[in-house]
Amino acid sequence: MAKDQQELMKEAAWKACELVDDGMVVGLGTGRTAAHAVRRIGEMVKGGIRVVGIPTSEATGRLAVEVGIEVSTLDEHDSVDLTIDGADEVTPELDLIKGLGGALLREKIIARHTRREIIVADASKAVERLGTRAPLPVEVLRFGHRATAREIAHLGCEPVLRMTGAKPFVTDGGNYTYDCRFPEGIHEARRTESEMNNIPGVVENGLFLGLAKDAILAGEDGLRILRR
Repeated sequence: MAKDQQELMKEAAWKACELVDDGMVVGLGTGRTAAHAVRRIGEMVKGGIRVVGIPTSEATGRLAVEVGIEVSTLDEHDSVDLTIDGADEVTPELDLIKGLGGALLREKIIARHTRREIIVADASKAVERLGTRAPLPVEVLRFGHRATAREIAHLGCEPVLRMTGAKPFVTDGGNYTYDCRFPEGIHEARRTESEMNNIPGVVENGLFLGLAKDAILAGEDGLRILRR
């Protein structure tokens, strides 16, 4: 019987966990796929390895504690040996869009201080150009957020305030998120990243460029591994 997609995603997450070694500081990603990795690392800890986890969100931190992983912060550790996380889009060069799970700011901070970032994603997330399937999440301050969104729109996208029911979605940092659709995708990702972050009120955006070292993509044909 063919494996369903969730079984493949779990298999991909477990494959990434093969890189976790005794004594490592490990960044713990956010989202359903990353949760498979967190639970697997919890099993490895129960099996006797010593791991310190640095979660990318409050939800991941709670899960890590639940499965028995020691949790710490970047204030206590200068760098992270390995981070396992998901992505919303992945290019062949391993540039990413992340943030639909609502944790892009902490994810990017941890990724920036990680020696090896490995991405686990559904094969459908593979794209040739960023922004062609997923919107670009942009975290903004609540103060003047609509004015910030108007400036964001000048970069050629349509920003939509993310909602939870009738209220705006609030990140762990207490900010709002705009999901920005680019009609033809993002043609110059590095320029867009810089221009986006130069807008007053923008805290961070979901372009993760040059940060990932590996990706494991799970599809109906099995697992495909990309390396940079």
